[in-house]
Amino acid sequence: MSDLLFFPFRLSYILSTISGQDINDLPLFVDPFLLYTHKNTNFKKLHDELLEYIIFLKGKSKYKLSEGLIKQWYYFPEVSQNWLGFSETGNKGRGLGSAFAKELKKNLPLIFKYSGKEKLTEEAHLEKITLFNEGVGRDMISDFTVNLIKEFLLNYTAEFTKLNIKPELTDEFSIQKVKFDYITESWLPATFILPKFQNDYILLSPKSILTKDNTWINRANLYSRFNTVISSLDNEILRAKISRYLTKLLPKHHAPTLKQFTKAVKTTIEKYPICIDQYISIQERKSKMAIAKSKKRVNYIETLHVDQVTNLNEKLATSTKYFDIAPNSYKEALSRISFLKQVIEKNDGYKSLYYKGKPIKSEKDIQLIFKLVWYNTIFDVNAEPNNGRGPVDFKISYGSKDKTLIEFKLAKNSQLKKNMKSQLNVYKSANETNKGITIIVFFTKEEEARMENILVQLKIENSRHIIRIDARKDNKKSASKV
Repeated sequence: MSDLLFFPFRLSYILSTISGQDINDLPLFVDPFLLYTHKNTNFKKLHDELLEYIIFLKGKSKYKLSEGLIKQWYYFPEVSQNWLGFSETGNKGRGLGSAFAKELKKNLPLIFKYSGKEKLTEEAHLEKITLFNEGVGRDMISDFTVNLIKEFLLNYTAEFTKLNIKPELTDEFSIQKVKFDYITESWLPATFILPKFQNDYILLSPKSILTKDNTWINRANLYSRFNTVISSLDNEILRAKISRYLTKLLPKHHAPTLKQFTKAVKTTIEKYPICIDQYISIQERKSKMAIAKSKKRVNYIETLHVDQVTNLNEKLATSTKYFDIAPNSYKEALSRISFLKQVIEKNDGYKSLYYKGKPIKSEKDIQLIFKLVWYNTIFDVNAEPNNGRGPVDFKISYGSKDKTLIEFKLAKNSQLKKNMKSQLNVYKSANETNKGITIIVFFTKEEEARMENILVQLKIENSRHIIRIDARKDNKKSASKV
């Protein structure tokens, strides 16, 4: 079981032991294309089973169905027990409810017109749903896939549990919607002995079917390469016809904006859906690249969010200051941010912000690490609350009147000046609080100079509401050598 994804379970344990807050999902997703292209024939069989159920749904889509049947066949709850996805507060997501079900029922006859045997592509692919529907993204496709391969994942986890987990850490769980019976046209439950965490079961996943970013077949990639897709069509007459149609939809006297081009591509695809199959055919031919990229992305998440987070947690836990609590959200936030700054700058904690010698890529990664400092807190730590003007990174509150907002920025962010000028004030207004802190992380001397120049231009270089965190590695001595 070298392919076993054990780290969701490890992460659950790590964060549960150091935080009174809800635990985060890992930002990974199941990519059905990786089932299709897997060297293990059992995984390829899972992809075939996915398509079998899709074809079943397609056959039912032409009928007027009762709400009960739609819920039974087209609704899918999030399988939160695998700890994968977008949730940053706990592991609970929305699942696939009525909106997804309606879109699926309406569009399946168009999307899978050949009942699983496509003309240009080797196979039909579940991800075609994302190419037609703007509201269906990687998280929904991942949730849908996990629901349809849940029996495999449960057996996979049960086998590992039997061989490796102490009985006192397991329990017997009755799981709903495990296997679909095509004779009775209903989902059947089953019982499994699985690892137990917080009175729920843990579901393990093979790393080789996961990806960090978009699925290999995705809408953004199709749109960005649409001209290449057209030019790769074998039929010269059809190729010219599609190109002319697309050109007529674009502005004649100036270059199209991204919005205009996206709208034109969408309209062209609706007129000529063969473009979808041509794009998928191109992606199928590059399946080895899909495997390599997904492996690289999963390794990045495992290293950064598990191994290095564990090390950072150990450093944080060695200080008694880490356990102090004060009934003031702003002072408490400053205290904990200052402590995180100290650990990163003075105690080798900066190493947790690098992957293979390179700085972490996104503010989102820093935000996940930030939750480590909220040990056993009486404050409500809310990640990305959205009050109509876009999400703020964190809202720390003690009751309804004591709120402090926290924004994280990388100094290399091209929008840093614009954001520093207005963003936090907008958030403070929307959240009815006058307390806010911005944290800026820099990794090089050049980033530091750029950041300081921006702060001077905005005349906020001395603001006590701005915390700089020096994550440079070229100006530090290892704590073990000091």
